[in-house]
Amino acid sequence: MFIIIFFIALWYLSLFSQTFLQHRYASHGAFEMNRFWERFFYIVAYITQGSSYMSPRAYAIMHRMHHAYTDTELDPHSPSYSKNVFAMMWRTSLFYRSIFHNKMAVEEKFTKNLPDWRSFDRFASSGYSRLLWVAAYALLFVFFASAWYLWILLPIVIAMGAVHGAIINWFAHKYGYVNFRLKNTSVNLLCTDVLMLGESYHNNHHKHPSSPNFGIRKYEIDPVYYAIKFLSWLRIVRIPRVAQAN
Repeated sequence: MFIIIFFIALWYLSLFSQTFLQHRYASHGAFEMNRFWERFFYIVAYITQGSSYMSPRAYAIMHRMHHAYTDTELDPHSPSYSKNVFAMMWRTSLFYRSIFHNKMAVEEKFTKNLPDWRSFDRFASSGYSRLLWVAAYALLFVFFASAWYLWILLPIVIAMGAVHGAIINWFAHKYGYVNFRLKNTSVNLLCTDVLMLGESYHNNHHKHPSSPNFGIRKYEIDPVYYAIKFLSWLRIVRIPRVAQAN
């Protein structure tokens, strides 16, 4: 039971960090925060994402490329150029690592207004750090996995961030419904998205990338938007008026 609770908690905490920090904040500037809170959420992302931590800067560049080049060969994660979801995950990984290690020429338009804490990113993304997290997860399973089948969850725990990304970038470009007719394959995967914290409203997001609220219709509930609104009320973040209008 402990492993199941741990898995569910990690699923949502890791997903929250990705959609809040790397996606809505770093990639799209859906809200603003000062340097203290930015670095605070860097640390939160590292703790919650562990071995699958992603540099907000590198993630943002890669994700901006996805929006600019959706469904083309330059798209870092398009189902149109991968045979299966695992091939797409590998292709995405190659793009990400090339950007992170400055081995890819990146257009200037993708590098504007990015959060940048490179010393922390180097530490959090190091092989040493990732191995420590993997070892910690494995020990947790050694002590608390009460049945053999629970070990099936360990690879997902280790690659949690990549799994979240793959679910949206593969399935939300293949199966679902649309609110907006766009020149790409993005769809809304779920009508009410509690499982992916609003991320599965992918068609809505491609229409309004900088909006902090991914939901459009009344039944499209985006839990993270309400978290952002609460943090705005606490004056931890600030939602620009243009973003609110979207």
